[in-house]
Amino acid sequence: MDRVVILLSVLCLGVSSQPITDSQYLFSIAVSRVQNLHLLAQRLFSNFESTLQTDDQHQLNKIFLQDFCNSDYIISPIDKHETQRSSVLKLLSISYRLVESWEFSSRSLTGGSALRNQISPRLSELKTGIQMLITANQDGAEMFPDSTALQLAPYGNFYQSLGDDELLRRNYELLACFKKDMHKVETYLTVAKCRFSPEMNCTL
Repeated sequence: MDRVVILLSVLCLGVSSQPITDSQYLFSIAVSRVQNLHLLAQRLFSNFESTLQTDDQHQLNKIFLQDFCNSDYIISPIDKHETQRSSVLKLLSISYRLVESWEFSSRSLTGGSALRNQISPRLSELKTGIQMLITANQDGAEMFPDSTALQLAPYGNFYQSLGDDELLRRNYELLACFKKDMHKVETYLTVAKCRFSPEMNCTL
């Protein structure tokens, strides 16, 4: 099945005047997968927001802007300039951590079981693809950190029985953070892929 996916992805790349490398193949697959996850995250978030009153939306958004996502403990570029200056291996490493941080928490996302059930296997596939890219791009100068080195704590009140207001806030934060992190991973993988595609414009 993976060979079929790789073949289809290669065919979708089109004809290029530059030779296409193995890393470009893998990056194309990884970027496609994270784009799909980002779209799923946006749909889940939109579905949830559509169930809220306008006042609730404004209040939750205000709270979220002042709060932090659990994955903010993963050190990542602070802006687009730092992202573009970061090495390919650094961007892959951060992307791996971000994806890994959602493997458990994604099971509790609200917004519809049909969409939610697609997320966990796709995160696992993306994580495996990023690990392959990390292995292919390690040169000994910068090694991929041990995945056990950083253990992220569960999201606040994750296991507690919550009142309606707190439950609403937790669900909103989970969905907003998931959307935010998938956007980050999409950006990092797109920039990393661009380094292997001389014809592409890497400006964010």
